[in-house]
Amino acid sequence: MELIVIALGGNAICKRNEALTVENQYNNIDATAKLIANLAGKYQVIIVHGNGPQVGLLALQNAAYKELAPYPLDILVAQTQGMLGYMISQNLQKFKQVKKVITLLTKVEVDKNDPSFNNPTKFIGPVYAPEDEAKLVKQYGWTFKPDGKYIRRVVPSPKPQTIVELDVIKTLLADDTILICNGGGGVPVIKEQTGYQGIEAVIDKDHSAAKLATELGADHLMILTDTDFVYANWGTPQQKAYHKVKPDDLRSLAKEDGSIGPKVQSAIDFVEQTNNTAYIGSLNDLEKLLAGTTGTIISAKAK
Repeated sequence: MELIVIALGGNAICKRNEALTVENQYNNIDATAKLIANLAGKYQVIIVHGNGPQVGLLALQNAAYKELAPYPLDILVAQTQGMLGYMISQNLQKFKQVKKVITLLTKVEVDKNDPSFNNPTKFIGPVYAPEDEAKLVKQYGWTFKPDGKYIRRVVPSPKPQTIVELDVIKTLLADDTILICNGGGGVPVIKEQTGYQGIEAVIDKDHSAAKLATELGADHLMILTDTDFVYANWGTPQQKAYHKVKPDDLRSLAKEDGSIGPKVQSAIDFVEQTNNTAYIGSLNDLEKLLAGTTGTIISAKAK
């Protein structure tokens, strides 16, 4: 069977400005699981989920408990892997066509000299009003950047170098398992003489999914978000949707300082390294994306 690596955007678990309650997240995950379950038996499936809202909430909860020093981000990413992996697998197992689902705690090695440590760009946590920035910086000591009309905390997002549990992932895939791994981009670690050491960062889940898909030689990389296409000149009268394109057609949009840029760069990297197909589009259009009737489809063979 062909292998699909699915990178689930935050809207698959919690929509923007929606309260991060367990009920809301289960409702969103239930709708997501129904779509993914339809692929079971037809494809091998790997799910890589985001964790920006959840890891940000855990950081806020940690900061509110003054009796102890806050837990570092690598620990919080590991917590979100367990939490969200459990919730996704609980919903997937409701469907008869889904035989096995496993959540794998996954470490991803990064370079401690990655430039992102000096220029954090990864959004986590809730959005805030811009006028509250000075108060928030004083309260938490965090870095904030504009996110649309709001501001939001940003943290370092180093590029994934090595997926530590790659051999385990291959073994589980061979056993016809739907696998949830690299959650939140993977637990960020650096390699030391004594082993792997966690580091304060959150890896971009799209880059991590692309790295995993490339290492596995996946047939398809699907980056699912809350937009139906990648657009040129977004929000202007010249707005244009990209449908079937080659990597070079999107290269000007592959910037790390925006929400769509990492998705575009991840898709380009995967296509150029595997000569297979990447998709960027709406979660609700999952099967139409595979059929090639909607979304942005990136392929070296596009005409």
